[in-house]
Amino acid sequence: MLETVKYLIGSRGASGFGSKSTAEEVTETCPDLRSITAIITGATSGIGAETARVLAKRGARLVIPARNLKAAAEAKARIVSEFPNSEIVIMALDLSSLSSVRKFVLDFESLDLPLNLLM
Repeated sequence: MLETVKYLIGSRGASGFGSKSTAEEVTETCPDLRSITAIITGATSGIGAETARVLAKRGARLVIPARNLKAAAEAKARIVSEFPNSEIVIMALDLSSLSSVRKFVLDFESLDLPLNLLM
């Protein structure tokens, strides 16, 4: 119970970060992520969009899987408008469909990119 309360009020844990830490704060110590490829589900809105924005700011290559490719393209455009050198790949993925997941995996493998982060 006490640990839950500590988490909810934002107390920092062993990592030095807590529930109130931002993506900006967490990535400050690793400002150059150009060697990192990150697949970020949910990158079209909310926490996923902010995570994608900050990883792009730090130079990571992003793969944005989405059911709604228009929303993914809009998310990409927002990031590129702020960080023009961003490398962002949009790919179709519906996590409720196993065949879509299989196709995504095959398509991702065909890009011959490393996978360093899956969020």
